Amino acid sequence: MTINELQDEVIEEFEDFEDWLERYQLILDYAKELQKNPFPETDKTPQNLIDGCQSPVWFTVRLEDGKMIINGDSDAQLVKGIVALLIHVLNGHTPKEIMDADLYFVDRIGLREHLSPTRSNGVAAMMKQIKLYALAYNSKS
Repeated sequence: MTINELQDEVIEEFEDFEDWLERYQLILDYAKELQKNPFPETDKTPQNLIDGCQSPVWFTVRLEDGKMIINGDSDAQLVKGIVALLIHVLNGHTPKEIMDADLYFVDRIGLREHLSPTRSNGVAAMMKQIKLYALAYNSKS
């Protein structure tokens, strides 16, 4: 699936719930999915820490067969769910696809408006960091 198809899938999933408590629960369900592939404690290093997030957030990205393999984690469950959403949408795509992606799903599901300003800035910092990884890998290929 393309990045936009995955974003549209997430948007549809969130449209099933009008109540924000239910939407938060869906984000927490994504966090549970992320826990099935635990983030190695050895990767929780300062160089993998995302600046600008209220709660600690770590990402690792590697290139495998021309596609970015993204893994991430956070100590906060809600943030872990947001990390999982980003991974769901972006994992397994080429650096160019990720660089060119307009990540509209965050606004379309109403996430940004239902987060505190510091958490919202953290989401922007996560997206920016993944795009920086994509830029770095794209320049190497």
